[in-house]
Amino acid sequence: IHQGNPEQISEMVMAGVADLAIASETAHMHKSLVTLACHKWDFCVVTPADHPLLKDQELTLERLVEFPLITYDYSFSGRSLISKAFTDKNLMTNMALTAMDSDVIKTYVELGLGVGIVAKMAFDSKRDNGLRILDASHLFSSNTTHIGLHRGKYLRGYMYAFIELFAPHLKRPVIDEVLHRE
Repeated sequence: IHQGNPEQISEMVMAGVADLAIASETAHMHKSLVTLACHKWDFCVVTPADHPLLKDQELTLERLVEFPLITYDYSFSGRSLISKAFTDKNLMTNMALTAMDSDVIKTYVELGLGVGIVAKMAFDSKRDNGLRILDASHLFSSNTTHIGLHRGKYLRGYMYAFIELFAPHLKRPVIDEVLHRE
């Protein structure tokens, strides 16, 4: 398993270093890759347990810009959707920190460095018990995680098994049909 931005991981697949790429930002993936939609997901806002945002009736972008923000690096995990939401309302953000990993973002929030914007699925109430989340699905567009595969390449059985575990709706016939489509 190798971590990288979408461009890096798609290059790994093209070079044969990786069997497949998993990414939400597919715009920078290599054009020779076939991408298959796996999961749709939404963002949430992560705060310390005593944060003033938790007292608000409704979470708004206008209110979020009052705080330092911590979220994903631009090439990761739907960051373009976060930026677009603020840009569409002509709002300037104070992007205090960015990271490639939601656990790093949550650690920065715990340290009091700002308010986090992460994938909702990255929050675990047991592990993240010092933090609270606010639903942000009404503020940012939903995102989709994709698997990228090298078009026309032979897939081994374990790859089909992994893909089906990751995205149960992607059965072998569906994958083969897409991989070999002109």
